[in-house]
Amino acid sequence: MLLEMRGARYVRGGETIAPQNVALEAGHRHAHACEGQRAAGIVAMLAAGLVRATEGSVFVGAFDPRIQPVHVKQLVGYIPHDPLPYEFPTFERYVEYRAALHRLPAAESLQRANGILESLDGVHESFAYPLVGALIGRPALLVLDRPQAVYAAHIADAAGGAAIFSTHGSQSEASRFAAACAAVA
Repeated sequence: MLLEMRGARYVRGGETIAPQNVALEAGHRHAHACEGQRAAGIVAMLAAGLVRATEGSVFVGAFDPRIQPVHVKQLVGYIPHDPLPYEFPTFERYVEYRAALHRLPAAESLQRANGILESLDGVHESFAYPLVGALIGRPALLVLDRPQAVYAAHIADAAGGAAIFSTHGSQSEASRFAAACAAVA
């Protein structure tokens, strides 16, 4: 099991999400419907190990993000709903930065990044660059917070054999994304 949530619940301040149950095998894809946009964002962060469940459990691979956050981050590529603004003077500098985060050789990473970017022809750079950044470290699990269904085929193709877990604010959004991903398989 690559991603497993068992009754994972998040309660902090005014934010509460219902218990989440997910079982995702390596290489599989799952579009997860949540109760609203905010819940979808929190569930994505739970899956990526960026926030901790206040009840229940989350495991990425054999790792518990509460105890082994570094191990989890090595397995996961995460793309938030609103990726951070692109603040690098060139795409190459961005790739060097992302490669350094994963302790990867810059030249090899740039070659890989350019290949991924070419496969994303037609995807706006505001989404393509974060996707390339998430995939540069060859994650086993790609976590997407409310991605647009129009990009689903590109995402599935670029992710290759990585498992994809996406969160959505409604069942209809999740269904549209899942159908578009399935068209690539």
